[in-house]
Amino acid sequence: MPGNTYLTIDMITAEAVMLFKNSNMFIMNMDTQYDDQFARDGAKIGDTLRIRLPSDFVVTDGPAMQLQDNTQQYTTLTVSSQKNVATPYTTAERTMSIDSYSEIVMAPMVSALCGKVASTIMRGSEGGVCNLISNVDGASNIISPTMDQFTGANAILDDQGASMLDRRCVQDPTSDSRTVSSLAGLLNPATDISAQFRSGMMKSGLGFDRFFRDQTVIKHTTGTFSAGGTVNGGDQTTATSGGNITVNAITGTLKKGDIVTFAGVNAVNRITKESLGTLRQFVITADVATAAVSIPIYPAMIGPVGGVAGGADQQYQTVDALAINGAAMVLVTPASSVYRKSLAYTQKAVTMASADLVMPKKAVEEAARTSFDGVSMRMLTDYLPLSDQLATRLDVLFGFRYIRPEWLCVIADRV
Repeated sequence: MPGNTYLTIDMITAEAVMLFKNSNMFIMNMDTQYDDQFARDGAKIGDTLRIRLPSDFVVTDGPAMQLQDNTQQYTTLTVSSQKNVATPYTTAERTMSIDSYSEIVMAPMVSALCGKVASTIMRGSEGGVCNLISNVDGASNIISPTMDQFTGANAILDDQGASMLDRRCVQDPTSDSRTVSSLAGLLNPATDISAQFRSGMMKSGLGFDRFFRDQTVIKHTTGTFSAGGTVNGGDQTTATSGGNITVNAITGTLKKGDIVTFAGVNAVNRITKESLGTLRQFVITADVATAAVSIPIYPAMIGPVGGVAGGADQQYQTVDALAINGAAMVLVTPASSVYRKSLAYTQKAVTMASADLVMPKKAVEEAARTSFDGVSMRMLTDYLPLSDQLATRLDVLFGFRYIRPEWLCVIADRV
């Protein structure tokens, strides 16, 4: 921009929303959607969006046609969070070039705002991811992953029907650093090795289009569950019980985000419905206190027709057989263990949706809002007479949902 011009709020808002989308790697690598149904009147906390999930069908043998209902499934995303950052500024700062203003004023504001939004969404992975893979020592303690865990996570995503075209792996800086060191001698081609050597960060490989590090990756603490929890009443289809399975009273606690299995309940390939021969993992979707008898899990436990192994395939089937009475529930990670929760996922597995906030018609000097690449942002400016300053605030109204928790896999790393 030649010379200094008085910056308009529209110019600054457009710059801010672009900075927002490009200032955090996790935000950049998820599905972001802007809902234009609120573009006229504005949205408020509590508004909901309905998101359609993919349909599922069963293949019939022979020439006879068997019609299946296209039972459309939906999930609801609630616009539940409004976050803002505000600062006073002088009229002199508004006469800078847009580049200078971005560097000095806008970039730090947007970075703080975007980091808090990303942290909120990352925290939602507790209860939002239902697969886990880990490397353990002889005492079953979680240790740092090797190539086997990364390729294994990719295989899990394949079996769950996740897209193979946009695989991502997000790790916290420590886990990413360990990964670069542990895989340094195994990576090809040479250009990737060179890029990783120069940056000290993983770039791509092992089936992932992109590795990236993000400081918002969380650490999970497993509950204290130690006994009990055997299934109380066989053939429970949790799709019709609010996602809960009834068990005998547990000893110890389960934490939201814990991963459990049930004896004799194996996973199926989500496309072919064939048993994988490995126990289906379920995520605990809410904290469970000791002595509880109802356990909230995802995915729904949906077996073949009749609920027993060998039965006919069923739409949206997740397991090869329903849990029998007395089947043991087992924690996948040691009780009270703490681990870094790196995520392997496909980009469409998690969605952030933002909506236009109401534009006040009075009581502010100026206001603007705009959207960019699926993110909407509002900026307001008002005069502060007591300090003879102008104050600017940036707001984002958003919601998020782990749309398909089976399309993510935790790659656990030691703390």
